[in-house]
Amino acid sequence: MSPILRAVAGLGLAAAIAGSTLGAAAFGVEPGRSTDALAVRGAAGWEIWWRRDAAPARWDGDGPLAGRVAWRLGAPGVEWGEFQLRGASEAWRTRVALVRLDPRRVNLSLVTAFTRNESWTVADADSGAVLALDAGQFRRSLPWGWVVSRGSEVLAPEYAPLAGAVVVDATGAVRVVAPDSVAAERERGIAREAFQSYPMLLQDGVVPAPLREPGQGVDLAHRDARLALGILADGRVVVALTRFDALGESLGRVPFGLTTPEMAAVMGALGCRQALLLDGGISGQLMVREANGSARSWPGTRSVPLGLVGRPLTSLPPHLIRQLHEEAIVHPLQPGPVELPVALQRAPVAQERDSTRRGLE
Repeated sequence: MSPILRAVAGLGLAAAIAGSTLGAAAFGVEPGRSTDALAVRGAAGWEIWWRRDAAPARWDGDGPLAGRVAWRLGAPGVEWGEFQLRGASEAWRTRVALVRLDPRRVNLSLVTAFTRNESWTVADADSGAVLALDAGQFRRSLPWGWVVSRGSEVLAPEYAPLAGAVVVDATGAVRVVAPDSVAAERERGIAREAFQSYPMLLQDGVVPAPLREPGQGVDLAHRDARLALGILADGRVVVALTRFDALGESLGRVPFGLTTPEMAAVMGALGCRQALLLDGGISGQLMVREANGSARSWPGTRSVPLGLVGRPLTSLPPHLIRQLHEEAIVHPLQPGPVELPVALQRAPVAQERDSTRRGLE
């Protein structure tokens, strides 16, 4: 860790220590004791919506945070927003940055910087990108597990109980594939883009047992900055990045934040049916293009070997746009004609895991 980051982390830790006492009092428990609760900031103040001792094992898609976001328009098919959470300890002030996109209008592709012995950040995304984030988990200078780019397998899958995959198929639909289905998905051979990550946060709305019961391979108490990708029932994609919010936006990269079970709750409360944790900590980063073309960015502290970039399908060649208007295309997750092509060839794009991270955090 650099001296600057170490100093920033020290300031953040001091704020977190103070916040743990203030937060405990605000939650109505004695100082020094974990509250194990999350509250969202609304017009009337802080409202508790989740407690560890009463955490749902299943989310039904109609979560308490779904209507709390003031969504702002980005590029066509993209919305973004933020909200504030209050939790225990260092999570006493946490901001959540969100992007929601329609894959029928946005083409997602990987930036495989590691194949060129390079690394990447969201600042490297060019002006044509409407979304950029780090993808997967990282092992030094390589992504962990399966990587497919433009239909070609770059890295083979690795198999672990909670290691799922994000798959973009030939229709443009985006899916989070369960750990026990990754091998079969690979055999199908229809992935246009794919990457693995861990742990699964939601599977058909259910929080996996290792995220609810200690001693099953996940550190349930560890706090960190978090990044997750989820899928709504209608096929839209939700990306959520947490930021430490006690000392202002400039120090948001301090890697303090939520536990893994709390991040699962956030994704469930946003209405996701499937969700997968990506590499957060000092790797977590996100960029979204606003409606006026400017970039809203939450940068990370380090570069990564693999990124995920979204581009508007309207940027495809005119003859492909004309093809759309001549032939109705049906999206597999939401029946009915769509406005833009999804079963088309992707245009080429120019595009280290933290050793202190423990287990499948």
